[in-house]
Amino acid sequence: MACSSSGTGAQTDDLGIGRRGFVQDHGLDSSERREAVEHAATRIRELGLRTVRMVVVDQHGIPRAKFLSASAAEAALARGLNFSSAIYQMDTGNTVFTGGFAQDADPDLPEMTGFPDVVAVPDPATFRVLPWADRTGWMLCDTYFPSGLPNPLCGRGVFRRQLDALARDGLRYVAGLEVEFMVVRRDAQRIALDDLGHPPPLPQVSATAHGYQFLSETRLDSAHAVLGPLRDALWEVGLPPRTMEDEWGPGQFEFTFSPMEGLAAADAMVVFRSTVKQVCARHGLLASFMSTPHLPHSFPSGWHLHSSLVTRESDNAFADEHRVPSQEGLHYIAGQLQHADALTAFATPTTNGYGRYRPYSFAPWRLGWSVDNRGAAIRVVGGPGDTGTHIENRLGEPCANPYLYMAADLAAGRDGMARRLLPPPAETSDPYAGEDRLLPRTLAQAVTALEKSEFYRAEFGDRFVSSYVKMRRCEIARRQEAIQAAGADGAGTAGAKAAAENWEMREYFEFF
Repeated sequence: MACSSSGTGAQTDDLGIGRRGFVQDHGLDSSERREAVEHAATRIRELGLRTVRMVVVDQHGIPRAKFLSASAAEAALARGLNFSSAIYQMDTGNTVFTGGFAQDADPDLPEMTGFPDVVAVPDPATFRVLPWADRTGWMLCDTYFPSGLPNPLCGRGVFRRQLDALARDGLRYVAGLEVEFMVVRRDAQRIALDDLGHPPPLPQVSATAHGYQFLSETRLDSAHAVLGPLRDALWEVGLPPRTMEDEWGPGQFEFTFSPMEGLAAADAMVVFRSTVKQVCARHGLLASFMSTPHLPHSFPSGWHLHSSLVTRESDNAFADEHRVPSQEGLHYIAGQLQHADALTAFATPTTNGYGRYRPYSFAPWRLGWSVDNRGAAIRVVGGPGDTGTHIENRLGEPCANPYLYMAADLAAGRDGMARRLLPPPAETSDPYAGEDRLLPRTLAQAVTALEKSEFYRAEFGDRFVSSYVKMRRCEIARRQEAIQAAGADGAGTAGAKAAAENWEMREYFEFF
């Protein structure tokens, strides 16, 4: 029987893929989607692809995948693909935080008792060909329960619902990515932080003495062996870097990208991190988006989220001829600050990321906003009459789930606009001065704020928030167990600190 909903004519019933008619039966089809399906299927055939990676992004923002044959991929476009729900029930160490197999052990998500399959539905608009993998295509998926109901834990779905709510107000979301990360060489005995061609720094000599200059042309040129392949791979997957820069630490870089609209901006972050990690691995390198690696002379990495809203008339809602930002921009900032404690649980979702929040570190320390001051949590970039005026959220770490970070940021801003909230006065002197309005100091504090947030429960759903809180608390508890074990061995404070750092390196450095 031919697959009529895909428009490809592919024979799908004998492949054992997904569920017959799933996309069409549950109202997931459209003329736009059918056109994208036809384009993807044509490309798969014309290029003779032998593998298509179907990617589901979990709550951590990590791409989980199945590699399908070309014919199986075409079938999945119409029927979906069975995918284990276990990925939604694990923390960063693959520790199961739900009830698992027991009947109704998790009252928040009874559909996931026993780790059944969800149905992953490929989004053909995300189809790409991977230049570094032989005859291989790539597509992102959304997940649904077999009943056709959206999976409430699917971050892509969470963000899409926020975008839909914004569209009902006549606005579109635009975001630009500014992301820092680290690249190190693999070593059989240890991870050598050698700055891509320079000898590893000696412990007794400072990083400055070894020439880790910020924005150094010479230093960037010395990294050509990796920056060139990264540039080319990103260009070929449709994500050309706008800028590539060297940062403070050895092996630390920052890439930025031109503004993208809506879901495409979050999808781009997934593509970017996957490309960087996979291309680096093929060159014997390890790329990590862990925020604060516990390595000699390293510096914390951040993810600064630049965003604006566009009206039906294609005007920038944050731009104003006479002030910066516009009145709508002020309301948006007020919403971000109003919900910042809970928002931080999505912007900085690891225990490690809170080491980045330090005074005079170019990372935020207190809750406040400014016009073009990089010490503030929220920074306005632009000026009166500047049509490019936008708001930069500087809370994020590079391993944040992009769908949840952007959804949380947008939801907070929308609330500020809806309620016509006004922020406190902008910081005009030192944004680090004072001990009031401090950011959460730990993931535990941010998670507690999220748990108590009626706002995010209303926006994201009780089931999502409860599951997310359980997951993060499982992760926090395992870190604490490692610290307590070190203390029980008589290691003292120094030993406990070392145990926490060792746990974070094992947990996050390669995972992210």
